[in-house]
Amino acid sequence: QVQLVESGGGLVQAGASLRLSCAASGRTFSSYAMGWFRQAPGKEREFVAAISRSLIRIQYGDSVKGRFTISRDNTKNTVYLQMNSLKPEDTAVYYCAAKNTIDSYGVYVRGNEYDYWGQGTQVTVSS
Repeated sequence: QVQLVESGGGLVQAGASLRLSCAASGRTFSSYAMGWFRQAPGKEREFVAAISRSLIRIQYGDSVKGRFTISRDNTKNTVYLQMNSLKPEDTAVYYCAAKNTIDSYGVYVRGNEYDYWGQGTQVTVSS
């Protein structure tokens, strides 16, 4: 089992940057594919980004391509989401998720594919 704790959210103005971190407990972080999702009030959960166990494959949601970057450091049991050029429509609670998989190259875009979730961190972008 793994526990995920997100941090780095906050209130920023449009055009600013934030970096979210998600720290995972346990010694098998490299066994997990990781993803970031977000959910705004009254809206469905949205896929943001995913990264494979091997760091080789990465995928982004259409609304964040070119602005957000996902990365992971398996030595620190942490996955990051660098968010640049933030827009008011990026306002949401951001969640990281982990999927235990033997596929070193798998990336997963559906929330129901993930095994573990963090508690979320609020990102608010003012106009």
